[in-house]
Amino acid sequence: MNKSVKTSVIESYGKLAQSRKNGIISKLFACCDPSENANKVGASIGYSEEILNSVPKDSNLGIGCGNPSALANLENGETVIDLGSGAGFDAFIVAPIVGNSGKVIGIDLSDEMLKLAKQNAKKGNYSNVEFVKGDIEKLPLEGNIAEHIISNCVINLSQNKSAVFKEAFRVLKDKGRLSISDIVLKKELPDFIKKSLAGHIACVSGAEKLEDYLQYIEDAGFKDIKIESKSNFPLELMLADPQVMQLAKEFNFTLNSEEAKDIASSVISISLTAKK
Repeated sequence: MNKSVKTSVIESYGKLAQSRKNGIISKLFACCDPSENANKVGASIGYSEEILNSVPKDSNLGIGCGNPSALANLENGETVIDLGSGAGFDAFIVAPIVGNSGKVIGIDLSDEMLKLAKQNAKKGNYSNVEFVKGDIEKLPLEGNIAEHIISNCVINLSQNKSAVFKEAFRVLKDKGRLSISDIVLKKELPDFIKKSLAGHIACVSGAEKLEDYLQYIEDAGFKDIKIESKSNFPLELMLADPQVMQLAKEFNFTLNSEEAKDIASSVISISLTAKK
């Protein structure tokens, strides 16, 4: 990932973690509607009310795009790695499934997110969850240690997705499994969005075409790659961001409602599984 983009993403997610502790949802993030309650967002992307109420309140930031844990078919005693674990939401969901004999390792680059996640783990008494600072493009972990990898709307932020999937393959045990939810494109976006830091942070500018995304996974060595679900992504939320509209103005790109609809139709949320 370009250093300026990566730094901006880390800083912005850190601000989100900080604002969450202060009871505020940051308007920087358009992966979800900031006016909506995080539980409503969670319910809309596949989490049951029971699950949403079972985790620490401050772990659900409402910025996912699916429910990768529902695809995982986890078993007691397994080790799970959560790429881009944020405040710990998905890690806390799978923790009771793998049990005390299992382990969940959350990886994140934001110090503020890690701090919030660790506080949430303490609140919820999660003794089998560990949060580690690290880059998903170069995991600070030994190889062949996990039965499963999950990730929720994070890999799209990387500008080196090939490295992410190669690292995922490396740390998985033989026959290990990958379950992820993410944002991909059906067709290319306008340059002003692709070059937009605000758009990147909003989970869109870093997204790539579906066929390229799947190729990265295959090239890493994964087999049995299966798209479990597809759904439209509300790009209109990102386009309403004043930072993005300012960039559009700078690029002399005037966006009308029909063009906005066309761009929105280019972006989809997918959930997929694969095996090592």
